Amino acid sequence: MTERKPPGMSFETWIDAQITRAREQGAFDDLDGAGRPLPRREREETSYDWALSWARRENADVAGMLPTGLALRKEREELPGLVDRQTSEAAARAVVDAHNARVDQFYRRPQEGPFVPVGMADVEEMVAGWRRTRPASAPAVPPSPPARRRRWPRRRRG
Repeated sequence: MTERKPPGMSFETWIDAQITRAREQGAFDDLDGAGRPLPRREREETSYDWALSWARRENADVAGMLPTGLALRKEREELPGLVDRQTSEAAARAVVDAHNARVDQFYRRPQEGPFVPVGMADVEEMVAGWRRTRPASAPAVPPSPPARRRRWPRRRRG
């Protein structure tokens, strides 16, 4: 558990005491970059710039940092590809319905920052696009009548 600052001690003094104690215990020995200067920054970096550069370094998905409206617009752009990957019409329809439900919730909440129009996806248009990408089904061939089985000759008993 974290140690609390004793009452009556200034914050700076308390921090300095913790750093001194950690240095004596060897907590700072053998750290990466020990003895090297910190990298220089060419300009003042905002927290957004830092987060973006961190995400690029770590190959993280930057879409998670987008405001809700922009994330929904990005999702809308990727929706046709997602619908095409579905295996059934019901699944394709469910994907579009789920997207429209998220857009509906976005419109019902108070907006922070500038308004970003997203727009609902047309379910029937998306499903029609899904149908166009499906291979044409082969025409149904009526089954041939079963071959008549030949019966073994029977002897008549008299």
